[in-house]
Amino acid sequence: MSEYRTEHDLLGEMPVPSQALYGIHSMRAMENFSIAARKINPWLIHAYGAVKLACARTNRELGCWSDEKSAAIERACAELAEGMLDQHIVVDALQGGAGTSTNMNVNEVIANRALELLNRPHGDYAAVSPTDDINLHQSTNDTYPTALRVAGLGLLKILERDVVALLEAFQAKERQFAHVVKVARTQMQDAVLLTLGREFSAYAEAISRDRWRIYKCQERLRVVNLGGTAVGTGLGAPRQFIFRAVEHLRDITHSGLARAENLVEATQNADAFVEVHAILKSLATNLLKMCGDLRLLSSGPCAGIGEITLPARQAGSSLMPGKVNPVIPEAVSQAAMMTMANDQAISHACSMGSLELNPFLPLVADCLLGSLGMLSRACDALRRLCVEGIQVNEARCKSLVENGTAMATSLVEQIGYEKATAAIKHAGQNNLSVKQAVVELGFMTSEMFDVLTLPENVMKLGSTPNRGCDNG
Repeated sequence: MSEYRTEHDLLGEMPVPSQALYGIHSMRAMENFSIAARKINPWLIHAYGAVKLACARTNRELGCWSDEKSAAIERACAELAEGMLDQHIVVDALQGGAGTSTNMNVNEVIANRALELLNRPHGDYAAVSPTDDINLHQSTNDTYPTALRVAGLGLLKILERDVVALLEAFQAKERQFAHVVKVARTQMQDAVLLTLGREFSAYAEAISRDRWRIYKCQERLRVVNLGGTAVGTGLGAPRQFIFRAVEHLRDITHSGLARAENLVEATQNADAFVEVHAILKSLATNLLKMCGDLRLLSSGPCAGIGEITLPARQAGSSLMPGKVNPVIPEAVSQAAMMTMANDQAISHACSMGSLELNPFLPLVADCLLGSLGMLSRACDALRRLCVEGIQVNEARCKSLVENGTAMATSLVEQIGYEKATAAIKHAGQNNLSVKQAVVELGFMTSEMFDVLTLPENVMKLGSTPNRGCDNG
């Protein structure tokens, strides 16, 4: 058997490895595009297999092929959708041509795999053609964005699952730490008293909003332009194909997909991807803020805030013995930063569409699917390797409450601003705790002070006037 087979295209002939499932179009793409130096996201590959399977089923119903040929093509499409042919999708993630190289790589792989199933040699395109059969009644311009939307929907569901799990982890910590009174800080300075449970409840609430946003934004991806072919007019596709293809894709993917009412608009514009990724940026913003908080609250452990202890995951230094770094919040922070960078790239790429098509969808796909997977893994890691194992240093929290100025606001309500200021000053001058100072000055008893720092009093909504004020 020859080591190579010869294939031809518009530009001429080229030798292709005889056992390769890809063909000349993929070969040229490999020569032209090595910019990202990484493969296409597997979720896009699998979604493309589902799109091609939906189209193949529709073409079978329209009587385009024999039963034997239809069965081979549909099986090849299904294998691609199931991840069995990933290694044969060889083109670079970033490419010119609005994704044509991806579409042709997919077409060639499905065609040659179908030829194998029919016991025919690779490259026998008279029997099964990448263009005349696998791409029948289609274009890159409707299959690529449709596959991207299907892939995005699948990853959004996984992200939602991981966000819900992180939310539940924060809620569990909210309950676990409800009794711990601590110093709240504004602008990095001691402010008033709070409970650690309420602090974690704020993280839970923010993640809850992210979960709701992610759930709702799935609606933005379910409208597809499959059947619109080149520019949305459906040129080259029978009306029955246009109506049926999306129905088959809906059944295959178990998603609530719908054909766009205006296929020309859906082919032109990519703003839905900007909107969806903006939701991901919101999640990234919250994750970055929370991870920064966890690093601050666990700082030290001896010379920092040290109110909480994060799980020790690895040695923190090649030089400093005993040092343990907050590596999980640091890693998640980097995922959040990368998501923000991807958001800028997507916004720019989607705004660069020209007339009837956006040529930069490969960048959009790479960034969108990359962010979805990265955030999902980040939420999972933050939950499993950090949040679930957080412990509180109750003695440290109590010490900061009793010795810090944050207690002053609670004292004002009971003894007035002037006496509270005097107590703080007296504590500082005599190396006393605030509690010792107010007792020594006779402003209140030790028992009265302790009542002010009970969790239920710290967290009650509003205040109870104690110096002649009417509650109104």
